[in-house]
Amino acid sequence: MIFKATPARTARPALRKVRTGAALRPLRHRLDPARVEDVPFRASDGVRLGLTRVDGGTPDRPAVLLLHGHTASADMFTLPETRNLVDVLLDDGYEPWLLDWRGSCRLPYNESGGRYTYDDVALYDIPEAVARVRERIGDRPLFVVAHCIGALSLSLSMTAGLVPGLAGVVTQGVFLTPKLAGRTSLRMSVAGELLKTRIDHIPVDFRKVGLWSKYTALFALASRGAGCPDPTCQILHNSAWGSGASLFRHENLAEATHDRLAELLGPAPLWILPHLRRIELARSVVRWHDTDHRYRALPPNALDAAGRIDTPVLLLSGSDNGLWLDSQKLCHDVLARRQPQLDVSYTEIPGYGHLDTFLGRGAALDVFGHILEFLGAHR
Repeated sequence: MIFKATPARTARPALRKVRTGAALRPLRHRLDPARVEDVPFRASDGVRLGLTRVDGGTPDRPAVLLLHGHTASADMFTLPETRNLVDVLLDDGYEPWLLDWRGSCRLPYNESGGRYTYDDVALYDIPEAVARVRERIGDRPLFVVAHCIGALSLSLSMTAGLVPGLAGVVTQGVFLTPKLAGRTSLRMSVAGELLKTRIDHIPVDFRKVGLWSKYTALFALASRGAGCPDPTCQILHNSAWGSGASLFRHENLAEATHDRLAELLGPAPLWILPHLRRIELARSVVRWHDTDHRYRALPPNALDAAGRIDTPVLLLSGSDNGLWLDSQKLCHDVLARRQPQLDVSYTEIPGYGHLDTFLGRGAALDVFGHILEFLGAHR
């Protein structure tokens, strides 16, 4: 019998490192460029962030700081193809400020650069952005409107007492009590363990990775049962980066927005999953760093420290949120029972999912009015 020699095993190739500059990708908008000010901003731990001010034309306007979700960016608030949140805020007498925290797809940190947790966002990015805005606006009212992980991280900052004196806060999708579908939680856990030695992020733009890449199987899985032929839409709407969740109601997006999904949402890093899993399992926003003294300012559990919230809060959610389900209603019910002294209200938007509450072509009519009503009541 002839035996074939078994070739020696070769070392697994290192994970691909994407080389990108630290400069922000330009913000897409249709505003007069003279009104859009890029404010140089670097967090105290050295990470370059993005902070943009939109001049409202008068010096006495209340300011509104907008926080995007993970892998999104400030672009989600300035869509040039539709009436966006910045348009609405300007028309109603506010001065918008937009923060691109380190999870922004306008920055390189999801694909390259140092790894981070949501503790870093809560300890550095958000409080220092609020402080920078305060330096410019003085004692004018300052509101925050936060989406998804931006809102989740904000909850840590607020319950740590790091952003005092806000006039009001609007959170969309999730806040203190994250709740995922069982299959989404399971897929995140299993996929995170199976894929972490092979890939460091899940892309959304199939054109950049190609057919013969290690990501092909993920895109193929996302395409199962999809009603849209666009691979980017499939991995976001039909799969939410492979988690099995859905990020928006497809019919709510304008065609131009749908065609820009790969620009509006970037790759999802797998190395953030351990913190996200811990948060979801606790059904509360919990600190990741338990032994590092730099993070001692953050509470171990934000829900347990919710009594420190010192501003009115509006909890928003689409009725068909396919990612965080009824997390906001749960949050309202829990806070009403545990912290009845807090000024917390809940509004559900019929016929909307998660991202389309900001990206939807009808969001200015169906969603933004609730935000303006809340801001107007507290300005």
